[in-house]
Amino acid sequence: MKRIIHLSAAALLLGALPVQALEMRPGLWEFSSDNIEVDGTKMPGMAEMIEQMKGLPAEQKKMMEDMLTAQGVELGTGGVRMCLSAEQVKSRALPFQDEPGCRQELTEQTDTSWTFKFECPDAKGQGETRLISEREVTSVIESDYRVGSQQGSSRMQSRGKWLSEDCGSLQPRN
Repeated sequence: MKRIIHLSAAALLLGALPVQALEMRPGLWEFSSDNIEVDGTKMPGMAEMIEQMKGLPAEQKKMMEDMLTAQGVELGTGGVRMCLSAEQVKSRALPFQDEPGCRQELTEQTDTSWTFKFECPDAKGQGETRLISEREVTSVIESDYRVGSQQGSSRMQSRGKWLSEDCGSLQPRN
């Protein structure tokens, strides 16, 4: 689940690069992934995973929430929430880094879409993000991964929606 959350947020945030014609709004965003395939098998969507987490023993649930908090995100109603500062939006700085050793590259950009590729020690892939409006983005990412001696592929469709200018207690991640 950690890998899916990381890839989902990375895909959306790689695409969360503003353009002069239309710009994302800074503030609180919720990102969800509802169409996830790993090695050709459909996986539960983000909303289903959040619902499953509610049934975890308190200690396990707290451990998962602490892991998310350490990544600068919190659970929302249908996905994970993240705060994007005005500086991050304007500077095109990516506030999310999947893990040390990852490289991300924007390969093409238009007023409303971006294609990108990434390479990490245990995964590499490419994707496309579309800016629907200043309050909504969608993304598709395809990747090949390696966990220990196991290798595989994944495909994920994600959506991000702006919730509020006020991020509450959630701080933008540098």
